[in-house]
Amino acid sequence: MWDYTDKVMEHFHNPRNQGKITEKQEGEEIVTGQVGSIACGDALKLHLKIDEASQTIKDARFQTFGCASAIASSSALTELLKGRKVEEALTLTNKEIAESLGGLPEEKMHCSVMGQEALEAAIYTYKGIPLDTHEEDEGNIICRCFAITDTKIKRIIRENNLTTAEQVTNYVKAGGGCSSCLPDIDDLLAEITTEKEKSVEVATEVWTNSNSPVTESAPTTKPLTNLQKITLIQRVIDEEIRPVLAEDGGDMELFDVEGDVVKVILKGACSGCASSTETLKIAIEATLKDRVLPTLTVESV
Repeated sequence: MWDYTDKVMEHFHNPRNQGKITEKQEGEEIVTGQVGSIACGDALKLHLKIDEASQTIKDARFQTFGCASAIASSSALTELLKGRKVEEALTLTNKEIAESLGGLPEEKMHCSVMGQEALEAAIYTYKGIPLDTHEEDEGNIICRCFAITDTKIKRIIRENNLTTAEQVTNYVKAGGGCSSCLPDIDDLLAEITTEKEKSVEVATEVWTNSNSPVTESAPTTKPLTNLQKITLIQRVIDEEIRPVLAEDGGDMELFDVEGDVVKVILKGACSGCASSTETLKIAIEATLKDRVLPTLTVESV
């Protein structure tokens, strides 16, 4: 039997916010994000009611087919979402969902990932952003049992700092069927490990030689200190990101760095812009991942 926390069991036995949202008033919109399939064992429909004036999630409900972890994760997710701004909700990670439950068995972490993906699908639908932002539909199928692409696997590896094929299976089920794709998953893990090593080399070279371009690298694997990482992030923001944003009347400011989470303040045309989510994830986060560390994520505060 799985070693579930008391919070998991509480949400499983007394799930919050089950069902659909059927009523809305003027100025409210209801959207749904759906992930998984009954054929694969887990499926989730997440329903959100959003106040368009304040961009606040007024209600969140779910319909889940799955195990105790899937139900508990979905229930906890709806509690985490109520009252949040849409932009803030989009930064919610599967780790935060699991942590709100006091943790999940690693073999059940895919349930928290399913919640995060359903949330993203719902908000992207609300914003009119294509759901293939991660380009997962365009990747090569690695796990044919669960139809999971290499691009999705690599994203989950990066976001959760996974190091083994067993962990990948626990988070996205890839490799959990016939197991024939496990060597391919090992190759993806090795590829990302190489990416991280190169990023450390690049960042260390930039720190030791302030006149060197950010893209140059040196043959060293010395990890960055937190001060070095913050300094490099600030430099990339000032020299590469802010000039691009300024072309459209936007601006940003580095607010804080907590581990691999970079917190920024969007200003000017970027603040409150309908495409601010794309700016945050595609322009700012992608640049910092490429220039500093691939494990970085960016949040707006």
